[in-house]
Amino acid sequence: MTEKIIPVSVSILGKEYKIACTEEGRSELLNSAKQLDAEMREIRDSGKVNGTDRIAVIAALNLARENSLAKNQNHSLNENLNGQLIHLRQKIEKALAK
Repeated sequence: MTEKIIPVSVSILGKEYKIACTEEGRSELLNSAKQLDAEMREIRDSGKVNGTDRIAVIAALNLARENSLAKNQNHSLNENLNGQLIHLRQKIEKALAK
């Protein structure tokens, strides 16, 4: 079954963009566009960067960095949880063996 593709309008720095996405991905796209718009407005309002292209690149880099940090943190948490689960399983097996 093919997912239906729909056009979704998003506004970034006051400019409208039509993006094609699935119906299921619509709310995630809108949230992402809202996050990007907020990031770009913050950069623009700081007055340190001129030009929409530069603002977009810096916003993309900032968001990519946040994403990378979140992935690394998630990986560390998963490793820690796996270690704890292995330790717990060993304790349970030891207790059951008695």
